[in-house]
Parts: sequence; structure tokens; C-alpha cells
Amino acid sequence: MPHEPGAHSSAPTPKTFTAAPALTGTVTVPGDKSISHRALMLSALAVGESRVEGLLEGEDVLATAAAMRAMGADIVRDDDGVWHIHGVGVGGLLQPEVALDMGNSGTSTRLLMGLLASHDLTATFIGDASLSKRPMGRVIDPLSTMGAEFTSAPGGRLPLTLRGICPAVPIEYRLPVASAQVKSAVLLAGLNTPGITRVVEPIATRDHSERMLRGFGAELTVEIDSDGARVISLVGEAELQPQHIVVPGDPSSAAFPMVAALLVPGSRVTIRNVGLNPTRAGLIDLLREMGGSIEIANPREVGGEPVGDLVVSASTLTGVEPDPDRAPSMIDEYPIAFVAAALAQGHSVFRGLEELRVKESDRLTTMATGLRLIGAQVEELEDGLIIDGTGGEPLAGGGPVATLLDHRIAMSFAVAGLVSRDGVTVDDMRPVATSFPGFLDLLRTMGATV
Repeated sequence: MPHEPGAHSSAPTPKTFTAAPALTGTVTVPGDKSISHRALMLSALAVGESRVEGLLEGEDVLATAAAMRAMGADIVRDDDGVWHIHGVGVGGLLQPEVALDMGNSGTSTRLLMGLLASHDLTATFIGDASLSKRPMGRVIDPLSTMGAEFTSAPGGRLPLTLRGICPAVPIEYRLPVASAQVKSAVLLAGLNTPGITRVVEPIATRDHSERMLRGFGAELTVEIDSDGARVISLVGEAELQPQHIVVPGDPSSAAFPMVAALLVPGSRVTIRNVGLNPTRAGLIDLLREMGGSIEIANPREVGGEPVGDLVVSASTLTGVEPDPDRAPSMIDEYPIAFVAAALAQGHSVFRGLEELRVKESDRLTTMATGLRLIGAQVEELEDGLIIDGTGGEPLAGGGPVATLLDHRIAMSFAVAGLVSRDGVTVDDMRPVATSFPGFLDLLRTMGATV
């Protein structure tokens, strides 16, 4: 099984990224991380064999595969890169004999907590140093209401032991903060819970779980209430049917070559087979508003998800003040959006981003510190950043920039190096293996210097 040395291996791997000539060519990005996690989990709960093509084979998704194996699913990858999953049925998960190692994957942890909450088993979740700092309380709260019990490190952190309950109690849960992971955790717990589990979502978040649950045959409806909130209802004790899933390219990964092509003068790059789910396409909309030339070629639908090829040409960008309500549709893309803003004309104001303080790192402080280090003008706010752009002039460069083991920070500063005078040194590129194992090769394919 392919497995690059990643965030857990040996010594830090610093790299320097220098000013690039025009970037060109046609590239593909890894499979969508959100869809890959969910495809493995739901396939493991269907009775029969599911096939998954284009699965993201980064460390986060491999952690999910290992956990589902530990609980009885038969998961193998053939030589053609197709994954075959024989599921155990909803309610059929077995007691894992060892702790479930989630590595750096918050998605694996929070979604699996939901999945296991309504099964009669006990599981312990462990993770790396970065994941062990991340709070799980927002998932623990609703799952405890359903009857599961949790023992965790102080602050609701890993290591964490879950004692599931069967039957669990169906709940109606109104999300206090926009989070697709919390929504998905409650819905996954509802799969093996008799009755109807409801999640009320005042601000829409990515809807991969709803699309895929329906695709596997779960009885799920989405209605809009009088306040404009989405009310998602799932009928429990579901029977899932095996599926053939083709995973589209991850829009969060496509963000990096996309912004690089916009910023490096003379570039024109095509990124093939990118997922264009409207709950995830916020960055494309934002970059277009800034003046970015991004065309969608060959739009199509694959497995209930909209997909297309992005044709991106170098553009002069102008500053922007996006509505904070758009944050959920591009929450993972803000680090690279900050880099685009740093090269734009005029200033950009980003607000409503408190969520970025509890990601793999505190992404607001980490990005502000790194951008200042390489010559950008940045003011940090409680809930965002104000960035004064260079008007297209290269950043000074420098480093090493501290990534704090955060894959998206590392890739964002790699792109910044391509539009810098003296190059940007990133302190550690190992974490990139969690989501984008072939990132450096992709940059070289487009003509970048690493």
C-alpha cells in the first residue's frame, strides 16, 4: 500500500521554494478528503462489496481505513488503485482490540466518534501531538445526549475513550457553530438509532454526508424551516446498499495550484476532475471576485457530486472583503486565500474566522506570523486578518516559516515562495503527506522550482 513518510516520521524536512517561471500544463489533484473518509465509513456499514476509485491515499484517510478494518470491515486495495470494501452492516461493527490511531486526522476522529456512539462497544482514540491538542467537546456534547459516554484528556482532548450505547436515543440537535464534522457525527450516530435523528443547521456547511448517505440508500430528507435553517432528518436503523464510488479531485487541494497559476505571471494551468460541490466552492467564487480568471470546462456529475476541469490563467487580483457567512464554504482554503490577498492590489478584510483557531494549528496566528516574516503587511484580528497587498510585486521571501505541523500552512507558504524575490523556506513539508502526498511533484510538473 502506498504510504509516504509523513507527519510522524523522523526529522523535519525543510524545503525552499523560489520564484517560478510561468506555470503551465494539465494536472490532477488527489481525491477529495471529505468524500474519501465518508466512502470508507459507509461502505464498511453496507452489506456486500463496495468499490471506491480515486480514493485519497493520504495518511488521514488511511487512518480511517485502518479503524474500519479494526472493527471488522474487509478492506483491500487492488493493483489498479481500486479499493474493495466488504461491509459488516449497520450495527455490525466489532469491538476493536487495540486503540484506534487517528494520526493527524480530526475528520476521522469526529466522524468515527459519531459512527461508534450508537454501537455497543468501547473504543479508545489516540492521535499525534497536533491532533491531541484539538478539542472534541463539540462532538462529545450531542453524542452524550444520545447516550454515549466519554472519558477524555482535560479539555475534551485525545486520548479519549468512548462507550457506545445500543439502542441510542434519537435527538434533534441545533448546531451552535457551523461544522460539517459535528453535523456528520450526529447523522452517523443516527444510522443505528431507532427513530428519527435531526440536525438543524442555521448556516449551511458542506453536504457530502447527506449526498452520500442518500446514495447508499439511507432515508434522509432536507427541509428549510421558517428561519431559513436546514433541517436534516435521518430515519434510523438504516440498511445501506453497497455502491461504486468515483471520488472527485479535492477542491481544497486544487486551491494550491489554482492560486499559484493566478499569481505567477504568464501562467495557464488546467486542473482536471475537481469536485465543484457548491458547499465547497467558496474559494473559486472569491478568487473570481478578486479578478481571477478561472474557467470551468467539461462540467459533469459523478456519483451525485458536480465535477469539472478548472482552466486557470495568471491574473491581476484586487483586495476583497468577503461576507463572514461564506466562511463554511471555504474554511480550509483561507490560508491560501491569505497568500492571494498578500499579492493583490489594495487591502482585504477577512472576518468571522474564529473556527480557524482550532484547526491543525491556530491558522490565523500561524499565517499572520509567517506572512509578516516573508514581507507581507498583515494585521491580526480576533476573528480574522486584514492584509495589505503588494499590488502584484513579489514578496521579499525568507524563513524558515513555522508550519506547526499543519499541512495547509506548509502548502500555502510553498506557493508564496513561487512569487517571492529571495525564495521562501518552509520549516517542515512532512505534514503535507496527510492530504496531498504528491504535492511537490505536482509543483515540479507545472514548472516550479523546489
